Amino acid sequence: KEKLQRYDAMRLATINIPQELERLEIDAQSIRSPKLDAVGQSSDNRRREEALLNNIIHRQELLWTLEQAQMWLKTTDRALSALTNDEKLILHRLYIYPEKGGVERLCKELGLEVSTIYRRRDRALRRFTLAYYGIDE
Repeated sequence: KEKLQRYDAMRLATINIPQELERLEIDAQSIRSPKLDAVGQSSDNRRREEALLNNIIHRQELLWTLEQAQMWLKTTDRALSALTNDEKLILHRLYIYPEKGGVERLCKELGLEVSTIYRRRDRALRRFTLAYYGIDE
């Protein structure tokens, strides 16, 4: 359930992180490179060097986070693909994009009773878990 509830946020992260990386790259270009003098580094040079290093580290961390989010989405999408269309619809409406009155709306759309929706939800969660982890508990 938690994976399904996180799905939209992870999808958005794969869109937002590349934009943040682009912003950081532009920011890095605006940091003037430190100048070395014969006596040593000035405090201004140290600040610029530190700002540039922090920018590089932040970009590396974001690249790793993006890679993890993309792998997570790929795995989750693969597990969702093991479900029937009705099972996907039920999980989408109840966990990924929940709405008030979602169960009632599903009952009307699918022509099913509330108890049947919940049984199908449970079956879909088991199938999703099996496809994702190889276990159904």
